[in-house]
Amino acid sequence: MEIWINPACSKCRSAIRLLDEEGAEYTVRRYLEDVPTEDEIRAVLDRLGLEPWDITRPQEPAAKDLGLKDWPRDAGSRDRWITALAAHPKLIQRPIITADDGTAVVARTDEAVRDALSR
Repeated sequence: MEIWINPACSKCRSAIRLLDEEGAEYTVRRYLEDVPTEDEIRAVLDRLGLEPWDITRPQEPAAKDLGLKDWPRDAGSRDRWITALAAHPKLIQRPIITADDGTAVVARTDEAVRDALSR
């Protein structure tokens, strides 16, 4: 199990605390320092069953600078979104837990963290 975090994020710290309380074995990836590649983002999206715009933080300054709210959300634009997430990792929703069964969850709630632990 791996968790992508920003240590400054309260949701990330809460997820880590719950994983520790449950005695889970996991690897921490500080994704702002160890930026995921486009292929890694594609793999996580596949595991999540989501599209890149589903895990994009639209209120980040980079999202506004890029004009993401006006970008199409379709198959033809998918790679453009993924490229933006790789170039601007702050845009990636957090935390993301990749579960041992090959799936993943955006773990913004205790319920989502427990869901990942049960997989």
